[in-house]
Amino acid sequence: MLGEVSVRLLSVPIPGPVVGLCLLLLGLLVRRRVDPPLQTASAALLAHLSLLFVPAGVGLMVHIDRMGAEWLPIAVALVVSTLIGMVVTALVMQGLLRWAARGESNDG
Repeated sequence: MLGEVSVRLLSVPIPGPVVGLCLLLLGLLVRRRVDPPLQTASAALLAHLSLLFVPAGVGLMVHIDRMGAEWLPIAVALVVSTLIGMVVTALVMQGLLRWAARGESNDG
């Protein structure tokens, strides 16, 4: 809820749940521990994670005709976005490896 309120107050073009998860991550990093109630809730969510794919599957079935009519742009968008994601991931990984190597050389 804090993420949604922050987004609305600041007029930021980011989904509230994303901001909320980032705030949760920052809070956990600062505290360096996870309280038992949060650990219990997260374990329950992870146990039923597959249920979160049901709405996406229903959306596919509802719009199957449209997807059939617009299969080419959808396929191109999927392939291009996957390639961009792979390239960005590789570049970030290379940068992190270089950064870690510099840190090790400075420590020795």
